[in-house]
Amino acid sequence: MPELIAIATEAAHQAGKLIKDNFGSEKTVNEMHRRDVKLELDVRTQQLIADIILGYHADHRILGEEEGDVGGDGDVEWIVDPIDGTVNYFYGIPHFCVSIGARVRSTKEPLLGVIHDPMQNETWSVVKGGVPTLNGKPISTSIRSEMSQAVVTVGFSKSKSALDAGFERYRRISYEVFKTRMLGSAALALAYIACGRLDAYVEEQISLWDVAAGVMLVEAAGGKIVTRDSTVKPGTMFICATNGKLDIEPYL
Repeated sequence: MPELIAIATEAAHQAGKLIKDNFGSEKTVNEMHRRDVKLELDVRTQQLIADIILGYHADHRILGEEEGDVGGDGDVEWIVDPIDGTVNYFYGIPHFCVSIGARVRSTKEPLLGVIHDPMQNETWSVVKGGVPTLNGKPISTSIRSEMSQAVVTVGFSKSKSALDAGFERYRRISYEVFKTRMLGSAALALAYIACGRLDAYVEEQISLWDVAAGVMLVEAAGGKIVTRDSTVKPGTMFICATNGKLDIEPYL
């Protein structure tokens, strides 16, 4: 496991340098949708990550947001989001990250997670059975247990049906909590819960690569994760992550 977390950290840092070096420059857009954007840099960053991982283990498999599956047929599967928060990145908002998780391919058992924010020079990491860290220091979720004390982030997805579900949920939650935030990166939302900056995160429609590393971080830091199939788009999931003390489920 030490070798794998070292590989993940190397890949995340090199990818982070690439996207930071290009932050604020003119971007090549591969696809532009009403509520989403796909950049050429997304693809290039994922390729960089894949080259590093497969350079060490050519038999490993990589599941990424860009370009689908690559690699061999080994039993380690990496789950990669090269730029989580691409819309933020495209608009010059410095809140985005590289997210890299790994799991046993046959059983789906998580092995590790790394989230790297190159703009803040922050790296969260965790391995199976280990202590989660931020820049090498142990972290844990917040101790807040009352909704009135909580800071909660609610994600709003791309489809109308997901937005409608999110608006209604946001209305219920926002009346009860201390503050709400909409930040634009699922992986960083989970990382922030893991280190106590946020208390909960909810989103109706999210993909595996957005949350694979962060879910492991939150659980290892003492938090709680609830996932289920999304009601609005097949192949995606609903997620609710908390610090493990906050009872947010009645408001979902």
